[in-house]
Amino acid sequence: MNRIYLDHNATTPLRPEARAAMIAAMDVVGNPSSVHAEGRAAKALVERARYQVAEACGAEGADVIFTSSATEAAALACRGKDLQGSDIEHDAVIAWIKADLPVDTYGRVSVTDPVRSVLQVANSETGVLQDLPDNLAMTDATQAFGKVPFAFDTCGARMALVSAHKLGGPKGIGALVVRRGTEIAAQIRGGGQEMGRRSGTENVIAIAGFGAAAQAAARDVASGAWESVAHFRNILETALAGGSNNTIFVGIENQRLPNTLCCATPGWKGETQVMQMDLAGFAISAGSACSSGKVRASRVLRAMGYDEATAASAIRVSLGLETTETDVLRFADAWLTKEKKHRARAA
Repeated sequence: MNRIYLDHNATTPLRPEARAAMIAAMDVVGNPSSVHAEGRAAKALVERARYQVAEACGAEGADVIFTSSATEAAALACRGKDLQGSDIEHDAVIAWIKADLPVDTYGRVSVTDPVRSVLQVANSETGVLQDLPDNLAMTDATQAFGKVPFAFDTCGARMALVSAHKLGGPKGIGALVVRRGTEIAAQIRGGGQEMGRRSGTENVIAIAGFGAAAQAAARDVASGAWESVAHFRNILETALAGGSNNTIFVGIENQRLPNTLCCATPGWKGETQVMQMDLAGFAISAGSACSSGKVRASRVLRAMGYDEATAASAIRVSLGLETTETDVLRFADAWLTKEKKHRARAA
């Protein structure tokens, strides 16, 4: 059975450009902090990747601080600050803020005090895009970067989270993008790497992969490659809606990520759907990858006003650049077959 991967918002396949850059970096033996030729060669790889990431996310006038993940970047950005946000933020951000900003039924967040607020660019579950206000303290651009145009220098935020494995880079490497002049207190102290903001010997291999992936992802966005993905996503939504009149499609009234479909079929638990589709050869999720292993209703949908039963029945299907029309139609056929059986059992 040929499996079809439809969980790109959780993580993406490694791009060939990233793989090649990482393999080449394995032959560079120096420590980036060493002053000899081998060390300078390693440092050059790190700085080239820093430039690639900055250029790809429109952050030429900012600092890119490499971290182990967007989760670590969130801690670096938010710890010790009195920040507020909403319940639709990722768990990595929720851990550091007061989640008291209101969310409407369309998944849009109202920000009244940008200077002390955080707001994601795109939601990982629904794909809903937000309009960022000026002087925003921080934005989570993890899902948007590499799928839709994003320019940090003009987005209005002072800090942004980005991650490699969401755009075809390796897992275990992320970055905090910081507007120059923004105060950041180092959480990991030691040798003073990353401009004194994140000590520890740099993961040169992963950083090289991140840079190459970011550069390739930016080219794809600029070329309009994601337009065909949005077309296939819409075909899938139409097919599912045509075969199931009991299914709610979340966020379709708003601008969304081009690859993301979130739907809920009340009474049919999301984790049950994930397991059934997995057995049928399809990888999807019941929400954010960091929380989908927990049996609970979607916090995002609950914040949008959906009841517990509906929020517990949600699934997320997220396409990639390699996803084909045949893939989405195969998924639609398989899912509708399972949905029909579910209705028959529930009758």
